[in-house]
Parts: sequence; C-alpha cells; structure tokens
Amino acid sequence: MKKLFKIAGIALLSLIGLLLAIFLLARFVFREQAIDYLTGFEKQQRVELLRAAGPYAADTVQYRFTYKQDTARAREIREYFRLDTLVNPAATTWDNARALAQFVARNIPHANQKVHPETRNAIGLWEYTRTVEPAFNCRLHSILLHELLLSQGIVNRFVTCLPADSLDRDCHVVNLVWLPECEKWAMIDSDMQSYVASPEGEALSLEEMRQRTVAGEPMAVHRLLGTRDPENYLSYWAKNLYWFTCWEQTGYDKEVGYEGRAIALLPPGFEGFSLDESTVRTSDADRFWAAPQPAE
Repeated sequence: MKKLFKIAGIALLSLIGLLLAIFLLARFVFREQAIDYLTGFEKQQRVELLRAAGPYAADTVQYRFTYKQDTARAREIREYFRLDTLVNPAATTWDNARALAQFVARNIPHANQKVHPETRNAIGLWEYTRTVEPAFNCRLHSILLHELLLSQGIVNRFVTCLPADSLDRDCHVVNLVWLPECEKWAMIDSDMQSYVASPEGEALSLEEMRQRTVAGEPMAVHRLLGTRDPENYLSYWAKNLYWFTCWEQTGYDKEVGYEGRAIALLPPGFEGFSLDESTVRTSDADRFWAAPQPAE
C-alpha cells in the first residue's frame, strides 16, 4: 500500500512538474507563439461570423447623406488650432487628413474618460483635455478629428463600428475620409493611431476592409505614430466590422444638439441593438457607402 501511495505521489508530482514546465515555456519561451496562436484563432472565429452574415441586399429605405459646411465655424477652428501650420495646400487630401489625425493622436491619448465632456465639439473637447482629463475615448477622438477635417474642407463621417454580440459592449468609432483624387473613402483611426491599406499601399475604406476580411485577402496596418501589433489590430477589426451606424447629416456640433437621424447598415435579417427609434435601418451597402453628393 505504501508503495502504491509512493507511486501515485511520484506520478502526481511529475504531472505537476510537467504542467509547470508547460506554463513556464508558454509564459517565457513560447509566449509570442502562444499569443499569436490565440490571436489567430480568435480572429478566425470573428471572420467566420462575418462570412455567416451573408451578402448585403439592396432596399428602398429612404435616407440621404448630406455634408453640411459652415464657413464661420470653419474659420474659427482653423484659427484656434492654427491648422495652417499642420496642413499643406499643395498636398493631397489623404496627406492632409493624416497630418490632422497625427496631430490629434500625438496630443490626446486613448482612455475611457471618467468625466464626460459638457461640450462635444472640436474646441470644447480640446479644452477638456487641457483642463479636465488629458485623454478620452475613440468616439470623442473621431468627433474632434471630424471637425478639424471639415474645417479644411475635407468631407468625412465619423462611423460607429459594432460587433454581432449584443453582450459585447465594446465598439469602435473612426473617421471615414472622402478622397476626391481617388474617388473613394478611406478609414483613419486617430484613437488607435492607425489606418489600413492594401499590400500596394492604398488606404482602405471600412467597406473594403470588411470585404477583404471576409475574402481572406491581405491588408497592411500603417501607423500614424509608434508601433502596433498588426494582427491584434486586424483581429479587433474583424469583430467590429459586423454593422455600422453614422449620422445622416454631418457637420459641426453633431453631438452637442444631437439633431437628426442615424443610419444603420445591417446584414440582412440582423436587427442590431441599442438603437434609437428614429434610427433608419438599411442593408443596402452600395447606398450607405456611396460617394458624397453635392449639396442641393
């Protein structure tokens, strides 16, 4: 009996030693490989969920995106931020958009603020970071960048990008910039200090990012500042490309008065969640991502 207990004890100690060795190897020797494996596995699950959503479908839901300008507000913002020191009139729209996004990223880190800003526009948010908290979340990043871009005549939307899981309270908000030279949209993310491009270097829109994610086509993560793990970033995007919402009319002070309707792009058969009653639901991706139309 004593011999049996001794054998069992040795076996148990051996098992504990083996598990400890595996843990130490995973923790210190193969840590990067383990993280890469888990990231890849998680990303694949998210991609499969996108694929299972099926293709978008045309519909006749009535809405029209408009892009409102205000010359007095534009001048006020340009002068307040001294944007003439940041942008180059001879540069492309994309180069100037990146310069403005880098300015925001450099001066305002990401954080989930404890005190919500009273005034959610460019000047109000900037002063908030100088007097209340030095950092804030992706939505406030996008509102600030939206108005800086708008003041330079750069058409853009700030778009909320959401997951399929209603229990997942994490979403992401970025700017979608219209590039007239290329006649296409491009996503830029001052909060996570990145944008996504094709292997050839062409900046991608949210629509293109979703299409490439579903198709398994390669994408490259470009940093506005510093470095970021590209696979983690693309895995995060695979989660938050399921559905989208944005304002029907863009302009200054959009989230000061909260006037107007939101438009939600949803996969067919998916109802979304936490949507206001006034939100317009559509599955027509072609119209949702259409080129901006001239003001009437």
